[in-house]
Amino acid sequence: MRSWYQAAPYQLEIEVAKKAAKRKITRKEYEASDIKLLKMHSKARTPVSKLAKLMKRSEGSLRQKALKLGIGLGHQR
Repeated sequence: MRSWYQAAPYQLEIEVAKKAAKRKITRKEYEASDIKLLKMHSKARTPVSKLAKLMKRSEGSLRQKALKLGIGLGHQR
């Protein structure tokens, strides 16, 4: 039989897992102004990491959108 100090870490792990599971993923749609900004930075060859911080989107999201638009992205292509 476990005492209270041995069982506590297991209970904490379960509580943390439940909180993590409840987080809902929200997606942010690309607007026309976002696409225009993406194309502008593509021509300027802005690094993707800087662009991601500027637009508050992940690098993967920006690369996928650029791929769908058929434009290159990043300073090294």
